[in-house]
Amino acid sequence: MRLDAGLMGRLAADEALWRDFNDICDCGGRLSGTQSEKRAFALLRERVRAASPANSGRSIPVPYNGWQAKSATLKLPGGTFAPCHPLVRTIATPSSGLTAEVIDLGRGTPDEFEAHKAEIAERIVLVRHELMFAAGTIHRRRKYDMARAHGAVGFLIGGPLAGHVVAGSSGRDSGEGIPALGISPETAAKLARRSTGFPSVTITVETAEGPAETETLVYDYPGQTDEWVVLSAHVDGHDLAESAMDNGTGLAAVLAVARALSPEVAKWRRGLRVMFFSVEEWALTGSAQYVKALGEAERAKIALNVNLDSVAGSPNLAALTSGFAGVEPFLLGVAEANGQSLRTVRPLMTNSDHANFATGGIPAIRLVAGFDDPNAHLRVVLTPADTRDKVAQSELRQATLLTAALVAAACNADPDEAARWRA
Repeated sequence: MRLDAGLMGRLAADEALWRDFNDICDCGGRLSGTQSEKRAFALLRERVRAASPANSGRSIPVPYNGWQAKSATLKLPGGTFAPCHPLVRTIATPSSGLTAEVIDLGRGTPDEFEAHKAEIAERIVLVRHELMFAAGTIHRRRKYDMARAHGAVGFLIGGPLAGHVVAGSSGRDSGEGIPALGISPETAAKLARRSTGFPSVTITVETAEGPAETETLVYDYPGQTDEWVVLSAHVDGHDLAESAMDNGTGLAAVLAVARALSPEVAKWRRGLRVMFFSVEEWALTGSAQYVKALGEAERAKIALNVNLDSVAGSPNLAALTSGFAGVEPFLLGVAEANGQSLRTVRPLMTNSDHANFATGGIPAIRLVAGFDDPNAHLRVVLTPADTRDKVAQSELRQATLLTAALVAAACNADPDEAARWRA
């Protein structure tokens, strides 16, 4: 299960890894539906073509409900305005805005919603952003859904980084919803509940919505059988910064692994399918459509999905194994054989594209850096600080080497080993 020394050497010396990462960051934040996203897709095509001229790949159309924020304001008690950022797919307010009292629910746990259920209706719920890469994290979309279910008329989420707002998706697809904004921790502190009651604010949001289309890029490198190992990463990000950690790191690592392994795959048991998804930040839309379209026979041919999302920003790597206990000994064995440390986290976490493969019955992992580490740079994902300076070359190369080892071992695993992954 040790990566071939020649492959390891090529990956260790691959200067294109860092070049690709920086070029991806140069594309901008890659918000779905923007020119930044299109530039990133064009770059990926060019880099794969340079490494594999004979593999033109294929593009799968991904229709989705397009959305664009035109403006947003948050007027505080006393008439001052605070910085804010509309969450993806938030609904618009009337042109005159939405004025309501704010109820601060802290983290926004189910217990907090339950304890205050009699006070939430017709108010704007305020919650806090949490480290996404941690056990027990309550995702922002779940908090938004709980706010709606309890009759809230608006939603605010306080970010983790002093002086900066936070981005993210509301989780809404289309239709009904409530206005949703990301704010700074300082603004959240100003809106905490006082002895005098609930502070009142005015939210204004202007948006545009309509049918849109992006794509999923697929590059197949066949093996000796009709089975596949899928290596994936998402292209899209947010417009506050470069979306460098999330997910410029994953994209660059996938390009490097494909560049190194593709000439070898024809000799291996399973083929390698490289996939670049988009609208991941919009409720995992691209991968959801792909998995839903697969027939049972096609699903059975995918032995494993290795999904790279935010794989640098910390030297500590974890594999989220999505409830597939049988895959954990394989992952740990490959990591150990290649001199790497890896933590496995078993519960299914629906925080990246691996989740759609897992819920479709396909063994799937997400490789992520900085899991359960509140001091890792990953804490500033979804803020303007998600920039390339948070990523060390050594971290990105470490994640790339481990990914290559996992993919090569998965492509060559015997049928009995692969069958255990589905346990």
